[in-house]
Parts: sequence; C-alpha cells; structure tokens
Amino acid sequence: MGIEEYGGGQQEQSDVLVVTTNDVPGYHVKQVIGEVFGLTVRSRHLGSQIGAGLKSMIGGELKGLTKTLVETRNQAMDRLVAQARARGANAVLMFRFDVTDAADVGTEVCAYGTAVVIAPMS
Repeated sequence: MGIEEYGGGQQEQSDVLVVTTNDVPGYHVKQVIGEVFGLTVRSRHLGSQIGAGLKSMIGGELKGLTKTLVETRNQAMDRLVAQARARGANAVLMFRFDVTDAADVGTEVCAYGTAVVIAPMS
C-alpha cells in the first residue's frame, strides 16, 4: 500500500470546503444551514479478521484493516459533502469523525459538521 492509499480528505477541486475549524480565514458565514452527516457501516471480512488475529500475536500494523478504515472514512466524508451540497452549503465547519462498533458485526463511521454558506470578506 502506497502512502496515497493511507490518506483521505477532500479532492482539491471540491465545491464544498470542509474544515475542522469554527471559521475560515478571509470568509464570513452568511447562513448557517445546520448539521450534516455522512454515515456508513462496514462489516468485517472473515479473512481480514483471521489475518488481524494472527498479526496481533506478533505485532505490527494491520494493513488490510487500515485500508478498509481509510476507504470507509472517505465514503462517509463523500456522503457528508453530498448532503451539504444538496442543502445549498458551500462549506462544512467543525468537521469531525466518530467511529464505533456496530452490534459486533462491523464498524460505523460517521462524518459530521455544520453546513454553512460562506462568502469572502469585502
């Protein structure tokens, strides 16, 4: 797995800016639309669980699980951006991820934040 497969985040050309901060330098919030989220639940693959169990005995990174989590977070973020766009936002402030076990059958990943309309300060 190359370094590009370990990361996530937005594409450079996205029409919806997503930031973890409360504001964007040089911009003001014209309208607060409200909370938006993107949610996905992924089941665990039996093969990766067995491999992870064996790897945990000797130590080291669980690369298959890492790749799955990166893909899952990216999917949740894509859904968040789609929801923000559909509601008329051009930015999401205070972006966060929440990751939990889903009834012992998978992992739930929720990307959430506040959808807003921002404009450059004059």
